[in-house]
Amino acid sequence: MADNVASLFRGTAAHSPSMAALARESDGVGPIDFCIPCNPYFPTPGMFDELAGRLREIITYYPSSADTITAELCALLQLPPSCVAMGNGSTELITWIDHLLVRESLAIPVPTFGRWTDQPMETGKRVDMFPLMESNGFALDPAQYIEFIRARGTRVAVICNPNNPDGGFLSRRAVVNFMDQLQDLDLIVIDESFLEFADAESDPSVVEEAVLRPNVIVLRSLGKNFGLHGIRFGYLVANPALAGKIRSMLPKWNLNSFAETVVFMLKEHGAEYMESLHLVRRDRLDMARQLSALPGLTVYPSQGNFLFVRLPVGAEGTVVRDRLLSEHRILVRECGNKIGSSSRFLRLVVRPETDVRRLVSGMEQVLYGSRRGAAVPELGTGTSYSSGTAAVDRLISETNGVGMPLAAQAAAMPSLPPAQTWPGPAPAQAPTGMPGLVPAPAPAAAMMPPQQQPAARMPAPAPPQQQPMPAVAQMPGVAQMPGVAQMPGVAQMQPAPQMQPAAQMMPQAPQMSAVAQMAQMAQTAQAQAQRQQAPIPAVAQAPSPAAQAQARSMQPPPQPPAMPAMAPAPAAGLGQTGMPGLRNRGLTAAQVRGRTEPEPAPAPQPTGWPAAGAMYNQVG
Repeated sequence: MADNVASLFRGTAAHSPSMAALARESDGVGPIDFCIPCNPYFPTPGMFDELAGRLREIITYYPSSADTITAELCALLQLPPSCVAMGNGSTELITWIDHLLVRESLAIPVPTFGRWTDQPMETGKRVDMFPLMESNGFALDPAQYIEFIRARGTRVAVICNPNNPDGGFLSRRAVVNFMDQLQDLDLIVIDESFLEFADAESDPSVVEEAVLRPNVIVLRSLGKNFGLHGIRFGYLVANPALAGKIRSMLPKWNLNSFAETVVFMLKEHGAEYMESLHLVRRDRLDMARQLSALPGLTVYPSQGNFLFVRLPVGAEGTVVRDRLLSEHRILVRECGNKIGSSSRFLRLVVRPETDVRRLVSGMEQVLYGSRRGAAVPELGTGTSYSSGTAAVDRLISETNGVGMPLAAQAAAMPSLPPAQTWPGPAPAQAPTGMPGLVPAPAPAAAMMPPQQQPAARMPAPAPPQQQPMPAVAQMPGVAQMPGVAQMPGVAQMQPAPQMQPAAQMMPQAPQMSAVAQMAQMAQTAQAQAQRQQAPIPAVAQAPSPAAQAQARSMQPPPQPPAMPAMAPAPAAGLGQTGMPGLRNRGLTAAQVRGRTEPEPAPAPQPTGWPAAGAMYNQVG
């Protein structure tokens, strides 16, 4: 296989070679597949046995008409048959959408599924590609996308939700608002081919909206969800006029007998199908955690049944792919031939834990050598047939910045500076200048203007029934500074690492003797706190009556209640994620999944096949 790896991939344009082609080059046994996004848990072994037992009948006779198969599917999904058109795979439906409904131009975020860019260009349409920024984790901003569509004058807009290859997800509310804002377009297509693997919210599909709107089509896949890419079946949902226009152009027997057999089997296996989706979601979370522990590897949050990863600096994706295939019999999707991506990115399909351990072990050996944590070796210059980098340069003209390491990776190793090249150890990097970081709290006295600095010899008494927090007592010099105890939020401030005495941070100190006295008081309080193994509040000296009057005149006006404690600064290496709540406390399970809403409560075990619009709240 090693001698033919490059030739197999060289002739596949925007896609990977088929599993049949790979099997022919390896004595009939294919590799472990992390490339083709199948459902590894469905159909069940019993369903495969039933299909095998009926093989002669299935391949001998004609199938029923597409209307008969469509009616059975609609009965399962509780959809009106007049609003559904079934195709020989979603690509057949994309082809007819382009021929019948795209007149001049189509907009699509990139990187994405290749047929949404290639198909309209093949028929002479203008394709307006909206680049998803790596610096924003490839997250789609609907408002910016709408501005792009308006500026270009595009007549057809497409959103893939979740997007392929990065797994980016938009909430149902965001998609509905997108359709509302663009209701004057000729057509809006929402490609939900991978949506059944999502768990970011309980009901993310917009199929019900598509039935009621005059210019919306929702595209759905069956091969991806059921793990049966070879059967080639998918469907779209739209208002009866749009669906009927597509359906009228499809051949009478465009669906094969395998598709018919599976569709008519599904009503007996709804519970098994829902359980398979639950297992894929579980494996996605575990796989993301394992991959994020590899040094230098960036794993992006996903709602599909795949993960988008960025290789360490210096690693060439084509070489990593070829070596994984030839040395470890593992097939991965290198994304250098996707517009908007480059050879530094791989799409890895979610698989069971046993296969993931083999993938992680193979990537460790290919990227770092036999010793874990070693520097990434020189992997070579790659092969000439990957044109992804050139495609990105033509499309975007410059790099998009840095990606988003998961918290597990950030905790395990320091982040890489943008200018550093791999191999070599990565030095620690301060989290300055990166988007999304919360600055560490500054000492309160240092933020006051010089003319408002309190007098050094006149500490103000603490307010009645209010003791300074232990964190303030640990900050040298701050507990003794007059007026600080009354400043909102100071009592709750946590000490910054390696905090210097306040005397060194006060600009334009009025008297040297006062500063020295404050430093001495701070050192005494700090030593006493260390001896007692616990922070203690500072004891203020009793001021004279004249000093009390002067302190009252300088005291700031009454302030609102103290604010809660400020969040500590995130760990270095965590950039902006596009998801709320990502800080240095680590990602929650929901955030690793790409969830934008709280975890839903566990739902009861499904007992039958769910409706299309209610399929997503059956399994947590």
